[in-house]
Amino acid sequence: MTSLNGKVAVITGGNSGIGLATAKLFAAEGAQVVITGRRQQVVDNAVREIGPAALGIQGDVADPEHHRQVAEIVRERFGHADIYVANAGINTINPSQDVTEAEYDAQFGVNARGTFFGVQKIAPVLRDGGSIILVGSLASDKVLDGHAVYAGTKAAINAFARAWALEFKARGIRVNMLSPGPTETPILKKLGVTPEDHGAFVDMMSGAIPLGRLGRPDELASAALFLASDASSFVTGVNLRVDGGMALV
Repeated sequence: MTSLNGKVAVITGGNSGIGLATAKLFAAEGAQVVITGRRQQVVDNAVREIGPAALGIQGDVADPEHHRQVAEIVRERFGHADIYVANAGINTINPSQDVTEAEYDAQFGVNARGTFFGVQKIAPVLRDGGSIILVGSLASDKVLDGHAVYAGTKAAINAFARAWALEFKARGIRVNMLSPGPTETPILKKLGVTPEDHGAFVDMMSGAIPLGRLGRPDELASAALFLASDASSFVTGVNLRVDGGMALV
């Protein structure tokens, strides 16, 4: 029997990167997986890649109405959810003096607001004894150039995780934060790393990581599986750093 057999997992931003790797692993472990994403075509492609155990829902995580719709679809289709992974996030790297109001609002809208209202709306559908995983970042602990706003959003998520671990204790729902370090995902291109610069960027980042390399999406997915499954049945309110030791230096 696989570790998530018969479970229903909802993963925001499950159409690419760490979210997609997590969705694929959860499905392979027996879960019915519901993924969300902003672009319908990308969501559809991800569903095909994950397989018949996947359902895709398009929408904007910064909009609480989207989360209400997701919860209603999950309730109608499956009756409940067992696992919720708040993974969707964006990052715009900029020195604080250059950050625009639009950049600030977008990052807090997707990362913090999206996480908060996603959990708020799914909570009534989440079965007692379930697991909530909030995807944070190394940046909430380690100062990185140009990451002030992004770090602020992830620090908020860390605070949410700690508060919710106590708020949901009566229902036996565990709430934990998963904090990736630099990971080899398509987000590198969105951050402005061109194909020509990719090798040099990876070498530079690898030099700052004690394990000497970037993380892989499947490694983050495995950590998420630990937090989602009964293997972590006595774990709640933690910040699990999967960063190759980068927070230490």
